[in-house]
Amino acid sequence: MTRQPVPPFDEQSARAKVRAAEDAWNTRDAEKVAGAYTPDSEWRNRDEFISGRDEIVAFLRRKWERELDYRLRKDLWAFTDDRIAVRFQYEWHDASGQWWRSYGNELWEFDAEGYMRRREASINDVAIDEADRRIPADRDDDDAPPPLR
Repeated sequence: MTRQPVPPFDEQSARAKVRAAEDAWNTRDAEKVAGAYTPDSEWRNRDEFISGRDEIVAFLRRKWERELDYRLRKDLWAFTDDRIAVRFQYEWHDASGQWWRSYGNELWEFDAEGYMRRREASINDVAIDEADRRIPADRDDDDAPPPLR
């Protein structure tokens, strides 16, 4: 079974892959998100190293228990035949009500069937006031990348 679009990527298919990932992550459904990765997918997320779908699901469940009302935007940065680089931002609040904006970059590598076999993410968090939130619940502009600050 393939997971469209599949490599080799062109700009249109790379953008479609990025948008599909954004849409899936915004569901906050760990199993749905993990389904986009190979069964033996390798991740580096901040300072954690994760291997395989079961660990991905466990990681995502922990993440979304802590990062409440999570909303994400991804933007295509670059691509090659089977790799995509993205920049992203997401906003969330913790249990105390403090809002955060997390900025990051991801490097993705795909297998021939369109499943991600490798993901490396570098992420930094900035405390924000709730009034400074800028990522709406619904995506309304397909082409606008998130502002840098």
